[in-house]
Amino acid sequence: MISFRLRRACLAALLPLVLLGGCATFKSVPPGTPLAQVESEFGSPNYSCPLPDGGQRVIWSGQPFGQFAWGTNVDPTGRVGEIAQLLTDQHFQVLREGTWTPEQVLCEFGPPAEKSGVGLPSSIQIVWSYRYQQSGVWNSLMHVYFGTDGERVTRFHPGPDPMYDRDRFMPFF
Repeated sequence: MISFRLRRACLAALLPLVLLGGCATFKSVPPGTPLAQVESEFGSPNYSCPLPDGGQRVIWSGQPFGQFAWGTNVDPTGRVGEIAQLLTDQHFQVLREGTWTPEQVLCEFGPPAEKSGVGLPSSIQIVWSYRYQQSGVWNSLMHVYFGTDGERVTRFHPGPDPMYDRDRFMPFF
């Protein structure tokens, strides 16, 4: 008899293949496609912000419970650029360059899964956490710290996502 864990692991591995078989994905959208056409296929983005050139940045985010967010810049004529997965180790590295305000982080990655504060009462740091798959495999949160004043990113790092800690929610099974 196949164990429960083995069955669950097999189903989890096969589910993405079943769901994507024959379905369009964001990766299949060529740059230059009208945003209205993308929206008709994938729905409206759940976050957008204006760009200096008159265009907009749009994001389809699965936060707070999903681990993926897709984003692109839309030019002033309403055509999308390349649509990319935003919640990856590689993409989070953009936070290493320059100074990032909360507004800029929100426009780059979309809304976080969680907002919290950590530290001593006299020096609480603002932390935004994005649910994602570290290295494309591990259920993780990317923690983005804005310091005690909440004005700019001071550091970021991944950590395990307690939502996927089975023993935390079902200690007797």
